[in-house]
Amino acid sequence: MLTDAHCRAAKPKEQLYRLNDFRGLYLEVKPNGVKAWRYRFKLAGKGSWFALGDYPSVSLAEARDKCEEARKLVKQGINPVQNRQVERIKREQDSANTFEAVAKEWLALKDWEEVTKRRRLDMLQRVVFPSIGKMPVRQITPAHVLDILSKTAKRGAPTVAAEAKRTMSGIFELAVATLRADNDPVWPVRKALPANKTQHKTALTTAQIGKLLTDFDNHRCGYQVNFCIQLMWWTLARPGEAAEAEWAEFDLDKALWCIPARRMKARREHVVPLPRQAVEMLRRLHAISGDRMHIFPGRDDRNKPMSAHSIRQALKALGWSGTYSPHGTRTTGSTRLNEMGYRPDAIEAQLAHAEPNSVRRTYNHATYLDERREMMQAWADKLELWKREALNGKN
Repeated sequence: MLTDAHCRAAKPKEQLYRLNDFRGLYLEVKPNGVKAWRYRFKLAGKGSWFALGDYPSVSLAEARDKCEEARKLVKQGINPVQNRQVERIKREQDSANTFEAVAKEWLALKDWEEVTKRRRLDMLQRVVFPSIGKMPVRQITPAHVLDILSKTAKRGAPTVAAEAKRTMSGIFELAVATLRADNDPVWPVRKALPANKTQHKTALTTAQIGKLLTDFDNHRCGYQVNFCIQLMWWTLARPGEAAEAEWAEFDLDKALWCIPARRMKARREHVVPLPRQAVEMLRRLHAISGDRMHIFPGRDDRNKPMSAHSIRQALKALGWSGTYSPHGTRTTGSTRLNEMGYRPDAIEAQLAHAEPNSVRRTYNHATYLDERREMMQAWADKLELWKREALNGKN
């Protein structure tokens, strides 16, 4: 058996020679001075050798450990040379199959509208990709998943955490089905966080509405965020419908906004009457972004719409995130319009809430348009009044 002293003392000769250790391990000393560890083995009656690294980078003890691992493979009928090649190819494939790559493949396979895919991708880019996006999907553990979910829940976004959990599990399901992952690491930690219970915030008071709108007027956010929040309040549209609005959807002369079915939650076209204030704002805005597809172009990519997440960020900066959410505009609008005496059917039609009866649904949206036009103008006038009262310090 060799000792480390033997290995250090071995000098190169004109011809290659070997120093045997035991059980097939030997040190090969080359004329150029390189000392290489080799394991000699026989498989299926054919002799071969397996490189274990160079001395002294690989010590005698390490060479023996590596030799023992290779010997175990040979006992199983596995050629260690071929096994190394297979493992290298597997590592290369794993490196290419990052979580982000599999996630985008998963999204592409979904039979969803593009707007839905963009929203889900936006969540992944904000919440998940920064932590595990560049990691090989096979190397992600339950600890990685739990860290993402815990951080998201702790910052006060349990709904986002729940969405991230469902989405990650779906992505890992695809990875397992295509043999790029061995299991779904979401499963072991799926119950680590309390079940998300949707908390519907109460409607804002008229004083709160006025304060919120004046806060946005005074906030140094981009014009997109300020004008988008105003459009939401004037029309009671959903945050995504407003943030991703396109100029082609508007007829300012007729004061109408026709949101196509592909962008609506219920996948039905929705016609929204625009109050005078909204038309005036949009005409001013057209001078800024009228040459773009979207009325609120994205900050980083002007060919894409702004993200509705920008509104939530502004709300957090203004201290409103615990009291009001962008979707809460619709709850508040419904409550206050009912108090103002408008018919529930007209209010529901304005909110584009699904009517199960198709005949009644068509009647509501067509017949109530004039009524909704009057209602939304009165609503916009009330918003102006509440803003003035907020500015004057009235409750």
